[in-house]
Amino acid sequence: MRRCDSGGGADARPVRPVGTGGRKQAGGNGDRGGLCVVDMLTVWWDDVADGPTNMAADECLAAEAERLGGMLVRFYGWTCSTVSLGAFQRLDDARRLAAIAGIPVVRRPSGGGAIVHGSDLTYAAAVPKTHAFGSSPQAFYDALHAAMAEVVTGFGLALAPHAVGDARSADAPAGETEPFFCFDRRSVGDLVAPSHAALGVRPPKLMGSAQRRLAGVVLQHGSLLLRPNTDVAAPARHPAASELAAAPLPSPREISRAWVGRIAARLGHGVGVESVGFVRGREADVAARAAHFRDSRWTGRR
Repeated sequence: MRRCDSGGGADARPVRPVGTGGRKQAGGNGDRGGLCVVDMLTVWWDDVADGPTNMAADECLAAEAERLGGMLVRFYGWTCSTVSLGAFQRLDDARRLAAIAGIPVVRRPSGGGAIVHGSDLTYAAAVPKTHAFGSSPQAFYDALHAAMAEVVTGFGLALAPHAVGDARSADAPAGETEPFFCFDRRSVGDLVAPSHAALGVRPPKLMGSAQRRLAGVVLQHGSLLLRPNTDVAAPARHPAASELAAAPLPSPREISRAWVGRIAARLGHGVGVESVGFVRGREADVAARAAHFRDSRWTGRR
């Protein structure tokens, strides 16, 4: 994953409706061109894009989930290694870290800690508040992470949800400032590798997610660390699945397919795989939203 030039990143605002990308408009019952998406998990794989474009596409995904009434998931890559900053983190804290100097920074619409993208499997999932996962943000978080734990464990690397008070991975003392990077933090439901914990050291965290909860929809996006990112050094580089697994893991596409299959099975849903990326046909909507994430007033809002 190569480096690229940094970009900038106006205040958070409601998710507005998006275009349909050339698809038939859905009716109020979530019927998209004759296909009921309420009982369907719809999936897209997008091409690589820069940080502002990816954050804009995630917002469009949330608006589409609210409009259609079903669960939508998209997987995507990054044009180059990029730091996504949590909505409430300070930009100055990022600028003081020599390990990520020169790496582009984009501010997410969601909270949580910073993530260095480029060697991870990145996803965004969105559900309307009327969905089974929509009424409980923690249930949404836990269900997606539990499904990934099952998939990756099945491929030979045992993962388990972090639990508060777990003796194997003690939480930071109350009142202590949270670490800058997401993968140095621990929240209930984060995926860790318990068998790789050294004496007195917490097990490495391999998957974390963050949410943006709006009036009618919940957007969750996150990362599974697949490989170490060679564009950055410690403390920005964290243990990755490829380093911990006893045997080579399948391709990111195979892992993601197995994951959405598990999620759909938990819901009793079918899986609808789109033949083109989510951004295709929505370029104008995504570009308009991306301008917000490129604006230095948004990136430097804190």
